[in-house]
Amino acid sequence: MKLTEVSFGRGLPIDGYGPGFFRVAGTVHRGAVLIAPEAALPWGGFADAAAVLALAGAIDVLFVGTGAEIAAIPAAFRAPIEAAGIGVEIMNTPAACRSHNVCLAEGRRIAAALLPV
Repeated sequence: MKLTEVSFGRGLPIDGYGPGFFRVAGTVHRGAVLIAPEAALPWGGFADAAAVLALAGAIDVLFVGTGAEIAAIPAAFRAPIEAAGIGVEIMNTPAACRSHNVCLAEGRRIAAALLPV
């Protein structure tokens, strides 16, 4: 079997996560995090749509990790993001981390807004 190493280009892969933290491109981030194409930043949760809206034009899809379980997100968060032309995919945080890495390796224009597990 031939194994091919995955390349993330200039993107920031999610290396791991656990209770209250994420390891993104080797750096540990505590609490909720927004992983943009070139930076991983603290994220204010669903009250912080402005941080995501700043990525309009740079991303096509936002993966939203809602914690250990999938949950609905507030319309006040989702509506302005979709109006800016960004697709919103809601899933639990582990699935959002996996989806982020797969799409990043494919060269897609994505970001992830993640609540800790």
